[in-house]
Amino acid sequence: MDTLLAAIEKINSVTNRIVWGMPILVTFLLVGLLYSVKLGFFQFSGFKCWMSNTLGRILKSRDKSGDGSSISSYQAMSTALAASIGTGNIVGVASGMALGGAGAVFWMWIAAVIGMMTSFAENALGMMYRQKNKNGEWVGGPMYYIEKGLNQKWLAVFFAVACMLAALGVGNMVQSNAIAGSLKVCFGVPTSVTGIIIAALTAITIFGGIKRIASATEKLVPIMAAFYIIGSLIVILANFKNIGSAFYMIFTGAFNIRSAAGGAGGYTVALAMKYGISRGVFSNEAGLGSSPIVYAAAEKSSPEQVGMWGIFQVFIDTIVVCTLTAVCILVSGALGTGSTDGVEISTAAFANVFGRFGTVFVSVSIVMFAFATLISWSYYGERCVEYLGDESYIPVYKALYVIFALFGCVINMELVWSVSDTFNGLMAIPNIIALILLSGKLSKKTMKLKK
Repeated sequence: MDTLLAAIEKINSVTNRIVWGMPILVTFLLVGLLYSVKLGFFQFSGFKCWMSNTLGRILKSRDKSGDGSSISSYQAMSTALAASIGTGNIVGVASGMALGGAGAVFWMWIAAVIGMMTSFAENALGMMYRQKNKNGEWVGGPMYYIEKGLNQKWLAVFFAVACMLAALGVGNMVQSNAIAGSLKVCFGVPTSVTGIIIAALTAITIFGGIKRIASATEKLVPIMAAFYIIGSLIVILANFKNIGSAFYMIFTGAFNIRSAAGGAGGYTVALAMKYGISRGVFSNEAGLGSSPIVYAAAEKSSPEQVGMWGIFQVFIDTIVVCTLTAVCILVSGALGTGSTDGVEISTAAFANVFGRFGTVFVSVSIVMFAFATLISWSYYGERCVEYLGDESYIPVYKALYVIFALFGCVINMELVWSVSDTFNGLMAIPNIIALILLSGKLSKKTMKLKK
């Protein structure tokens, strides 16, 4: 058994370095740049348009609920945002900065700004190629636009398999493990107890279908976002005098201006780019192909509308939430502790102001973020199971998903995390290929974008 596990770990290590290597990460940026050019840099030129069609609709209480048998585009965005705002927004940002320096934040911003149009494109394509299933529900995602748009069934199957396995791993077990670990460290709750509770809550939610998942996320997302944003702003304002130096560290670190003269600049800039871009992509999921699966379920939505929700999703996830985490860490001096553990760094940042409550704050944030991700990713896996086989397999998959959530709380996750991360990257490859080859389907004319 040990020999088998060692072999799996070795194979996975090589594969992971390929799928999350710089060539693939740069390709993410190039695809986003391609759509930015094709659509007239709509993330900038159409800022007022996409803001009014997303945040504006929320504030006016429009488009906030489905028609009884479907979900709205706002509910779809809440579910997609819940899936992307996870432990990566706290732990991932902190560990990325520890490994890549403060400059990683700048490259995270670049990945997000360009990734906004990647998210726009994949969500729009998801709507263009969606179809009704046997129950009359809208289904879609990369597997459908790869098969129907590229006529490449095998590539669509590849995506669906990778997405289904990623859902069980990084979308499920990694999240439940983070919840169990946080509750044990902060409150002394046994992991087995957490596992039972998480499994029960997951079952109650996901067996209610997309309507119940969307109903849960549209309530949970505003609460957890407000909780984290307010807490972060308190830390930043308490360290107001360090804000200028924090941004100075970000920009100088991005190009390693101070180290360039010593000859080490190129290497450290590469590290900042690698960890900044990878953490940005991992956090907001632009290009992975996950969010189009849930946006396709939105009733009475156009490709342009869900595309704009995709831009808004990336904006909130990375430009707002991830940036707040990064600035909290920098202004508090937590990055200088020498630790590379994301939880330790984040906890130190909030403890700088909140003291003992800083640990509680980070723990509660991780629990909310991780659980939202867990229930949302179940829908991604569910639709992949339906695509690969038949909807009759979905109840079996849901039961398996609940069991995996329980196991995730109590087992050693190192290898599972690594393998799940690889499948997360593998699902992006066929999606990126499709986005490139189907780019002719999207243009300012066909999308009817107004600035």
